[in-house]
Amino acid sequence: MKILLFDVDGTLILSGGAGNRALTRTFEKLYGLKGAMKGIKPAGKTDPAIVREIFVRKLGIEPSEEQINEILEHYLRYLEEEVATSPGYQVLPGVYELLEDLHSDPEILLGLATGNIKDGARIKLSHSDLWRFFRFGGFGSDSEAREEIVRMAVQRGLELASFDPEILLVVGDTPLDISAAHAAGVKALGVATGPYSVDELLDAGADAAMPDLSDISRFHQILNELAKN
Repeated sequence: MKILLFDVDGTLILSGGAGNRALTRTFEKLYGLKGAMKGIKPAGKTDPAIVREIFVRKLGIEPSEEQINEILEHYLRYLEEEVATSPGYQVLPGVYELLEDLHSDPEILLGLATGNIKDGARIKLSHSDLWRFFRFGGFGSDSEAREEIVRMAVQRGLELASFDPEILLVVGDTPLDISAAHAAGVKALGVATGPYSVDELLDAGADAAMPDLSDISRFHQILNELAKN
């Protein structure tokens, strides 16, 4: 049994800025703040952490949990519209084929480990029919801390596994995915379809890295090598 946990943005899909636009619209609607995402770098961060950063940096206040939840509730309404109309939305190279291949193997469990809140991940992945591949996951709605998200995903995967897995692996595109995986005791495969190169991901401590997910044979080779080590 292998448990594989995938990040969403920059790893499986690019939303074409849909999430950024949805958050910008939300803050303008609720707080009159224009350009909420300007200067904010969301890569590898959780949705609640991004919202908190906007409150602190742009509005000068430490938000309550109620304020964060209110923002995220409104954000989902805008996100569905933005994803549906985003001209830059795309599934990244090899993702469909790889997920179909992995999903067909009864000894592989596919999950998510993403900073997106659960309904945000569902909206983004359902648009391209990718949501159906994932039975469980850890999400930004579980915690602001990436390592805790990975732990939650692992726990949910282990509850579904028929026996102890030979490998737990996070697949992600940022150093934060890698550090969170390692903090949770999980190996990390970096994929350079986000803002970081293969070398940068390896320098950040990835156990292995690929330029993208289009080489299914290479992915399985890496998976088997990491399972042995």
